Amino acid sequence: MADRALALYRTMARIRAFENAAEEASQGSVAAFGASLAQANIRGPLHLSTGQEAVAAGVCINLGKDDYVTSTHRGHGHTLAKGASMDAMMAELFGRANGPNGGKGGSMHLADFSVGMLGANGVVAAGMPIAVGAAHAIKIRKENRIVACFFGDGAINRGPFLEALNWAAIHALPILFVCEDNRWSATTPTDAMTAGEGALARAAAIGVPGRQVDGNDVFAVDAAAQKLIAEVKTKGPRFLHAVTYRFKGHVSVDAAAYRDGAEVSRALENDPLLLAAGKMSEADARRVLQEADQEVKRALKAAAAAPWPDARSAYTDVQDTGGDQWR
Repeated sequence: MADRALALYRTMARIRAFENAAEEASQGSVAAFGASLAQANIRGPLHLSTGQEAVAAGVCINLGKDDYVTSTHRGHGHTLAKGASMDAMMAELFGRANGPNGGKGGSMHLADFSVGMLGANGVVAAGMPIAVGAAHAIKIRKENRIVACFFGDGAINRGPFLEALNWAAIHALPILFVCEDNRWSATTPTDAMTAGEGALARAAAIGVPGRQVDGNDVFAVDAAAQKLIAEVKTKGPRFLHAVTYRFKGHVSVDAAAYRDGAEVSRALENDPLLLAAGKMSEADARRVLQEADQEVKRALKAAAAAPWPDARSAYTDVQDTGGDQWR
């Protein structure tokens, strides 16, 4: 148990260190301090999962390398938790050639098939049908693996949510749906735009059993995911509703002034890293944090020194099917 607790804490610490470093290196952070945007190593939108680390860590510790994951626009944590290299991920965010997607995917379209991470996705809920397709392929091929499909609370109000859960239930697919409920859909409170009893009730109505868990308690997430994944492997799709909170705004340039300060303060008191650290020795927690800090510093240095993609690579990985009809 002690080793597992340390492993969970280490994953969360690595995610937190990565997100903090990425935020500091981003265009939004540089702009906030009035410096030249040319000094930013990470350009464009950056969606941080700071505060949500327990969900990624608690679910992914129960997955094998052969299992698949699909993610959201806020996917750094899922990718790290699934086993991707921090060096490679940082290089991808820097737009460098040695990123897992050659610098073309960046933050919102990060993928690493070598560890079963099928991709982040810039469109809300769009990763859900992809996850179901992967799960259906597993069933057809009779493979011993599953899919963990991460999505946010805003996704439950979009069509792909219904389509994905319906198809998974009809065909009893090996998939765990993970609703990472941070209670904000971009800049709008999710409660204000969600009718009925919410995510878990909708899943149950479609015939996908599940359970709700404190998404800031990594040990609770781990226990719930372990139980549900065992059921997925024998009975079909299951649903995990993890209630958490993102500490940052929707994107790195968003100061989140629309949120009540008291709400944020209460959330910070339930920081998943602080909660987990309380279950281990102070020395162990400090050592893990120091290791994560050293790892991310190495990743930043390596990414900054990595080569840019060759200009010719702009013409690779481009879909040309049906291109003639537009000429």
